[in-house]
Amino acid sequence: MNLRKEEISTLRTLANEYMEIASLPIQREKMELWKAFNRHDNTRPMVLINQLPWNELNQSGELSCVASDPFIQKIEFFLRSTIYKWNHFPVDMVVEPILTIPYSTQNSGWGVNVAQNIVATDKNNSVVSHSYNNQLAEETDLDKIKDMEITLNKSESKEWLEVANYIFDGILPVRQAGGPFVHLGIWDVLAERMGVENIYFDLIDRPEFIHEIMKRMTHSALAGIRQMNALGLVDTSANTCHCSITYNDEQLPDFGAGEGSDTHHAWGFGMAQLFTSVSPDVTEEFEVPYISQLANEYGMMYYGCCDRLDDRMDIVQKIPHVQKLSCSPWSNREIFAEKLRKDIVMSNKPSPSFLAEEIMDCELIAADLTRTCNAARKNGVALEMILKDISTVRYNPERLTKWANCAMKVVNNY
Repeated sequence: MNLRKEEISTLRTLANEYMEIASLPIQREKMELWKAFNRHDNTRPMVLINQLPWNELNQSGELSCVASDPFIQKIEFFLRSTIYKWNHFPVDMVVEPILTIPYSTQNSGWGVNVAQNIVATDKNNSVVSHSYNNQLAEETDLDKIKDMEITLNKSESKEWLEVANYIFDGILPVRQAGGPFVHLGIWDVLAERMGVENIYFDLIDRPEFIHEIMKRMTHSALAGIRQMNALGLVDTSANTCHCSITYNDEQLPDFGAGEGSDTHHAWGFGMAQLFTSVSPDVTEEFEVPYISQLANEYGMMYYGCCDRLDDRMDIVQKIPHVQKLSCSPWSNREIFAEKLRKDIVMSNKPSPSFLAEEIMDCELIAADLTRTCNAARKNGVALEMILKDISTVRYNPERLTKWANCAMKVVNNY
């Protein structure tokens, strides 16, 4: 791996800035606050911002990377993006005084690739709309689904660690953990390989065909999970799961202090977003049996994303080890909070649409967030609010800062 002196100098400068932030006392204070929150200690609601439209935020060039090597570029963007978030909308994020780099691994995947048509791109040539071709249309297509194979490239992993230690020596401690990823939201995977409408028709017309797909996809995911565990490739010290911060007294009591290197000591997350438009009975028949098999491989589970769950709370709360449930804009938050078990966190997703309006109305945002806080407080449930899936801020990055300030003002009243 050849690095120019200018690249190394830039990376070390970024690492110094990152470490200055990570060394602030507030990082440990926020970590302790998250631990209290995750043990349901009646803290105020917590706030996070994630999954950003980075293509719209680089107005000043502070997110532009200079590294040419893909691996080093990922590290550089991590540093730049973390610094950017801290400077503009930190809310309750925690910046750890450690740089985690992954092992070099490869996942063979599900055996079924995505075939898509790009419908539209924005001015930065980022894809904003696409459609998917059905890769599982016939019974004969079932044989396309293969068990995942996880492979570890030991020599490249060693090189990555050595290079990172060389670049950041004396500035930022480096640890190596994790690498492969197994998506537990199988319905999201299928949406990209079949198309949502095709799935809906098959749920009605060919339910047994869909069950066979789910059996094979679940078997494939389990194969990947068990290989990750055998290779010791799970980062149990990762402090986030699906944009939610996961410090806790038992498993992650401090920075980098996770136990073991297998999924039974880690968080997993699942979802079935397209099931927002199906009945709760369909969720119970076609999702819960399969996600439950996967959830049993994990110590803790976060479930849901943009899916509506308020009308099927009794069903999704049966998922093993579930500790956080997503309350999306498509859920009635009052009903959600009322039906939520007190030992599960209400992980609310405020609507990002407020940031896409022609005029951003902070009073309307405050009223919306207050409504959520009131619902959680009335029912005695722990509440985190994660602004995510932000498709656009109309190329006005300051909108995120305004939203952050508004949100922190609201939650500090609770």
